[in-house]
Amino acid sequence: MDGEIAQDPRLPVPVTVFGPLHLLARRVHRLANTGHGHEALEAADAYLAIAHAVGDERSVVFLVQGQMYANLYMGRLPEAIRLGERLLRLHRAAGSVLGEAKALCDLAQIDVLRGRYFLGMGHLARAAVLLDRPYTDGERRISALCSFAEAASAAEMYEIAAATYDRLTVTHASFGLVHAATLLHWGLRLAHVGRSDEAGARLRRSAEITRQQVEQRPDDVVAVAMLALALAKLGDVVPAEKLAREAVMPLRQAENYRYARMAHVALGISLRTQGALAEARREFVAARELCGFGTGPDEKPIIRFELALTALATDDGQAARDIFDTVEGQTRELWRLREQRLALLRQARQREESEAARARAEREVLRDPLTGLDNRRRFDLLMRHIDQGRMAMPLVLLLVDLDHFKAINDAYSHATGDRALCEVARILRAHCRPDDVPVRYAGDEFTVFLRGDLAVGREVAERIRAAVARADILPGVRLTVSVGLAELGEGMSGETLFREADDRLYAAKWSGRNTIAS
Repeated sequence: MDGEIAQDPRLPVPVTVFGPLHLLARRVHRLANTGHGHEALEAADAYLAIAHAVGDERSVVFLVQGQMYANLYMGRLPEAIRLGERLLRLHRAAGSVLGEAKALCDLAQIDVLRGRYFLGMGHLARAAVLLDRPYTDGERRISALCSFAEAASAAEMYEIAAATYDRLTVTHASFGLVHAATLLHWGLRLAHVGRSDEAGARLRRSAEITRQQVEQRPDDVVAVAMLALALAKLGDVVPAEKLAREAVMPLRQAENYRYARMAHVALGISLRTQGALAEARREFVAARELCGFGTGPDEKPIIRFELALTALATDDGQAARDIFDTVEGQTRELWRLREQRLALLRQARQREESEAARARAEREVLRDPLTGLDNRRRFDLLMRHIDQGRMAMPLVLLLVDLDHFKAINDAYSHATGDRALCEVARILRAHCRPDDVPVRYAGDEFTVFLRGDLAVGREVAERIRAAVARADILPGVRLTVSVGLAELGEGMSGETLFREADDRLYAAKWSGRNTIAS
């Protein structure tokens, strides 16, 4: 993330795309990610007050995200959901598609942890469709893809998570270990449902990734624990035991309980395979005791299955066999439910893709082919919404008309006139926010449905007028616009609003053109 901070020599401080208080927001994220949830929340509250006071809305979004992650990691899921929904609203209001996709992924992960799978798969499917679009903001897309993979992992949809990490590691090797962890858990679960060949392939790939990391950094105990577990399950138990013993205590001392659990399980499998059954059981029990510190949904079933295998190896009597059969049945049922989630996601994605295709078709019907703005049909639709009381207020209607446009067509050509119209449309888009709707009404006439009061409308109208006047649209020709605007009043019809704006446009024309009237 540090690479996203650029120093402009004209400025006294670094400026980032995330806002001036980005470094404070990063501290909140760092505290949340390292298990200091309460400190993260206290810092976020203090920094949010500053961000709101100075109007740094970009940092507000990043701080709210930090609050959400802190609550998520602390297991406070209702609070995390509330903050995730707030984030989603903020991203949609800002028109940030990648931000919306990431928020949907985070909400999907929380939904899965709460057992709300149908809702979670809907959120994940929507995010998948958004992430399929082409983007130029590589770092934000990577961040959203990470959240997508994490949500898929939480739902035990290893195929999807692994495929996502595979894409990420092509350009960012730092994702290698999370990719290996996904393959590792996938392999363990496949082994537990009797799909040994598939399990072996995933475990060997995980071991290959982690072995490379251990060779480069022998002190990376996280990679050591992962490699130990993969090797143990593959039957290479002597090196697995050695690696697990090296990693387990440093991980426990660092309170890195997720990977400490892996080291205990690796040690337990290695000892069981070598016949040390009592010692093996102690390791699995130790792993189970650490489950009170933030486990993933698949960790307890993995530990439970290995404990049942150890009990069966210790006593092959009917009671032990019955217990193992029960655990094995539960494991297969959990795997069946996992496959149901995959089917749910496929169905949800098909619905989202159909909806996206329908929305694209509707947009094409409502789009002006020359300028790319909305067209007269869209204008009529919005006017009906006004008549039906479905348009949020405050709202201002701008009518924008090119001055002496017929003379330009006559003197230069209609192709030249079309270029001028396209340039004016570009200027309109540049001065509109995501909730504003610019429309090519007819010929050289444009309208803008602008969210805001009359003062905001006048400010935007003046910026549009000035931008057109100074633009070098046609060499040697000064192109200008006149703008009339009116504010939607309580109970006002669309026709009345349009007539008032049109009267102001007429006044702007009669006052000499290249001006605005409200």
